[in-house]
Amino acid sequence: MTVAAAMAAAMLAVGLGSAHAEPPSESTQQHRLAEQIADGVPNPHADPIVDTSIADPHSVAADTAAAGPAQSSFLAAFGYSLLHPDAAPPGANDWGCRPSAAHPRPVVLVHGTWVNAYDDFAYMSQPLRDAGYCVFTFNYGRENLLQGGGVGSVLPGRGGVGDMARSADQVGAFVDRVLAATGAPKVDIVAHSQGGPVSRWYLKYGGGADKVAHEITFAGTNHGTTLLGIAWLGRLITNAGLDVLAPAGVLAGRGGVQQIVGSDFLNRLNAGGDTVPGVDYTAVGTRYDQVSTPYDLTFLRPGSGANVRNITLQDGCEADISDHLSIMYSPRALSIVLNTLDPKQTPNLACTFNPWLIGGGGHI
Repeated sequence: MTVAAAMAAAMLAVGLGSAHAEPPSESTQQHRLAEQIADGVPNPHADPIVDTSIADPHSVAADTAAAGPAQSSFLAAFGYSLLHPDAAPPGANDWGCRPSAAHPRPVVLVHGTWVNAYDDFAYMSQPLRDAGYCVFTFNYGRENLLQGGGVGSVLPGRGGVGDMARSADQVGAFVDRVLAATGAPKVDIVAHSQGGPVSRWYLKYGGGADKVAHEITFAGTNHGTTLLGIAWLGRLITNAGLDVLAPAGVLAGRGGVQQIVGSDFLNRLNAGGDTVPGVDYTAVGTRYDQVSTPYDLTFLRPGSGANVRNITLQDGCEADISDHLSIMYSPRALSIVLNTLDPKQTPNLACTFNPWLIGGGGHI
């Protein structure tokens, strides 16, 4: 990986959240916010941060191209994708794959903000295929800076920057393609960061409840993020009458601003409950998350007819200090996916050292 690529990846991490090698300490206000959300009141006055009711005409989805190599760290994957922005993660998008009786549902991988399918899944994708699953992924929510994609969109191949409801429609269209190609009745979804609430919107409002069996999220911004208190302060100022968050969309893009706690998108997503009947949910968070904060806002409350498993990555494995990005390169995170989809095949969870930001057991 070139020095320039490494610097760009580091800038992305800093842009997403402040750097911490220790679990970030949340303020009293942040804990109060978490308690409100746990009580089912993510924004007591239902005050929207920005108007998200206007459809985004620019955001597009894109298929992947040829598969890139497997990677053991986010930094390595990010550097590769800057030069190959449409690369598929290895093991994904074999459209001739037919699910087996042992694993009858294809796995659909949904990436997060300012990244793409390769960045997030260059580690997990091939082991899932090797375990016998048909694996599929794509890039969603792409638009450029002038269209409202934020500064992250100036880098090649960035996704997850467009309007999140439109991105959810793109997820739905891709799931339909996978079902048609494989003949499977349902899929399982593995999502990172923004991919969590985007795919949950699809489940709730896009007809996905009848097409998805498992929803597995890692560091999902399911109830938004305070960005270590910065966004929380912005929400207070905005709700007091001075809109300081709408201009933030110029920097973060529509999809970025919609993940701030109390946004109109999140209010609608979580209204009436976090889940839909008939879907099994697994939400995984890490104490070292510097982007989705407080980290436990990722956890879901089960509604009628839904099963929810909330997991803190470090419970039972303090050696894993994955952050928001390196969690997708954690052997423990991979084992959680495999265990969730087939507990008999993968009865035990892995526990290895996985560094903050670098990931991959320290290998780049």
